[in-house]
Amino acid sequence: MRKGLKNREVGPVGSPDKLNRIVDGTSIKGDINTDSNFRLDGYLNGTLESSGKVVVGPSGKIEGEVVCANADIEGEIIGNLKVDGLLILKSTAKVIGNITAGKIGIENGAEFNGNCNMSGLPVQSEQIPIEANGAESESELVY
Repeated sequence: MRKGLKNREVGPVGSPDKLNRIVDGTSIKGDINTDSNFRLDGYLNGTLESSGKVVVGPSGKIEGEVVCANADIEGEIIGNLKVDGLLILKSTAKVIGNITAGKIGIENGAEFNGNCNMSGLPVQSEQIPIEANGAESESELVY
């Protein structure tokens, strides 16, 4: 163990002693890079890169890219997410952007608008034309 402020022992990167926290009512414009876990309940306009876990609380909002090891999203992200391990979108989450993740879990009620890639390959989207006159019969619809 390393010694931290006031000779207090500080644990490894994944420990609660190494948590960065931005509380509700705080607004940051710029990029954040950290080797430890990060919780955001405020607002960030910029890129967030973390070697640990990122948690965006219910009141948290990020406009920009998020790159991290693992993530739990309860708030809003407008931008791309790159998660090496597990990404969990909670029921209150709203994500507008592309997701690249090792594994993903999405609770009922979560909103996601973008592409999701779990293979590590670049994300490519393909538009499927839909006829405006509603020519598709109900038997052709897939539920």
